[in-house]
Amino acid sequence: MNDKYKRANFAKAVDNLKIILGETATPIVRDAAIKRYELCYELAWKAIQEALRNEGLEVCKSPKNCFQQAFQQGWITDEETFVEMIAKRNLTIHTYNDNLAEEIYASLRKYLVLFELLLAQL
Repeated sequence: MNDKYKRANFAKAVDNLKIILGETATPIVRDAAIKRYELCYELAWKAIQEALRNEGLEVCKSPKNCFQQAFQQGWITDEETFVEMIAKRNLTIHTYNDNLAEEIYASLRKYLVLFELLLAQL
């Protein structure tokens, strides 16, 4: 899979997250938005891997490492929020309750902006 393909998939996932966040909030919309966030997260670090490979740089092997390398490259500027994203992503796949879902859902617009900024840099 080449860089443009991974970036295109990431771009589509970001668009889909933006669309669902424009919907009226319901439990179904919330849950769908969280799943779309998870997909954006996965595609973001994989797109970073490919961008690093294309730059001839050491390729990261984990989301945390990829986001750190993207920060070092200047592709992301808000490292603290990306670290927060990692923690939230780990919670979404290991735990589910309504309070946690609401907390994560409330953060998704902030995360969307960061995904869009990363996409523009890649």
